[in-house]
Amino acid sequence: MRIDIVTKEFPPSVYGGAGVHVAELTRVLASRADVRVHAFGGPRDPDYHGARVLTYEQPADFESANGAVQTLATDLSILGPLEGADVIHSHTWYANLAGHLGGLMHDTPHVLSAHSLEPLRPWKAEQLGGGYALSSWAESTAYHGAAAVIAVSEGMRRDILRCYPDVDPARVHTVHNGIDTQLWTPQTGTTALEKYGIDPSRPSVAFVGRITRQKGVPHLLRAALRLPEGVQLVLCVGAPDTKELAHEVNGLIARLREERDGVVVVEGMIPRAEVMEILSAATVFACPSVYEPLGIVNLEAMACGTAVVASAVGGIPEVVDDGVTGLLVPVEQVDDGTGTPVDEEAFAADLADALTRVLEDPDRAEEMGRAGRERAIEHFSWETIADRTLEVYRAVAG
Repeated sequence: MRIDIVTKEFPPSVYGGAGVHVAELTRVLASRADVRVHAFGGPRDPDYHGARVLTYEQPADFESANGAVQTLATDLSILGPLEGADVIHSHTWYANLAGHLGGLMHDTPHVLSAHSLEPLRPWKAEQLGGGYALSSWAESTAYHGAAAVIAVSEGMRRDILRCYPDVDPARVHTVHNGIDTQLWTPQTGTTALEKYGIDPSRPSVAFVGRITRQKGVPHLLRAALRLPEGVQLVLCVGAPDTKELAHEVNGLIARLREERDGVVVVEGMIPRAEVMEILSAATVFACPSVYEPLGIVNLEAMACGTAVVASAVGGIPEVVDDGVTGLLVPVEQVDDGTGTPVDEEAFAADLADALTRVLEDPDRAEEMGRAGRERAIEHFSWETIADRTLEVYRAVAG
């Protein structure tokens, strides 16, 4: 079987959970099928664990266009090379239109994986302007035309059927994200801690993620004002989506630093080895997301043997076993698609309370960390996920 995967993110340009998913799925599938990856961006190594990698740079004529228009232009350049595939599998709205049109053009079943949904990310209008209408159209068109849709959690499956009620539920399958627990392991080194000024003798709360409305960083910063004295907050963050969000987050960090020490901000993408060291050294990992289809970063923290405190949204409750591998924080959200907590101060207070309960019981935190790693190993292996994905391919390819 020839499987053609279309994706914006692919190593070495991976900045989110969708990119991790594609890279790991490709690695395992390449040992079982003829896999070709069609990735956005500049030239890469044409061989990735046996998969053939083709790359597509943004067409030159669209340099000044809206970001969504640039994406659709790149999608169109991918269509020809998809000829001959038995299944086309696209990931995120960036690649969905290439998969949809490629399927029509070559009479090939198109499978798409849902890592997020545009209707549940209305804050992207701040980032894309009118391009958000285009990204929403591209996603909707692909979902309604796909031979199969793979949701990364049951929560995500429910969201898909709520946002796109005309999609046949029989075509929507749940296949969780995964984690390589041989790669993501507890670390004992201190090189990264020393590099970034993290004191391993002090309890700490760690966060790893992009500064987007989705990830809820402002809520964590407000919660941090309520944490016990002496607790460090370690933020490993990517670039903010907008200037407005950057201003808000920077203001909250400045306020936090006025009231307490031990606020460490690590900006930009850092090596995986450093992330693992920071996660392993943390007393607890915080995930304050207001929208999260699954939350692969929680699996990464669990694989490093760290307790997790996370908002009970989306697919997170399918990953974090409340009271066993960490604590879940319920949040009542405004029903407008933004995920905004109805009472932001109450959410911050509840988040702080859950973090404090773990921080003040280090023995329980260690026990949760051990249970989290065991859960990651037993339930979220990429081999199992590849097997289930192949089942979907075979069902649509006939």
